Amino acid sequence: MATKAKKKEEPIQEEVKWPFGPRNYLFFGLAMLSIIIGYVALGKGSLTLAPILLVLGYCVLVPIALIIKGKSEEDQAEASESNS
Repeated sequence: MATKAKKKEEPIQEEVKWPFGPRNYLFFGLAMLSIIIGYVALGKGSLTLAPILLVLGYCVLVPIALIIKGKSEEDQAEASESNS
């Protein structure tokens, strides 16, 4: 009794889009710059500027970079094509 092996249908894989756009990377870069300058200031002994920069970087700019809905490159390309 030979039975034919049924071919397993491969599920269709949807293309996963990266949710971050240029604005997200800009805010993340500003956060990293603020954090680096904050640690440098902390190393030099600043007890006012360093905590302000570190809190700004960690508690304000990084969450903004993660939360804001930036347009992806594909969305920007579609928008520019529709405007033309």
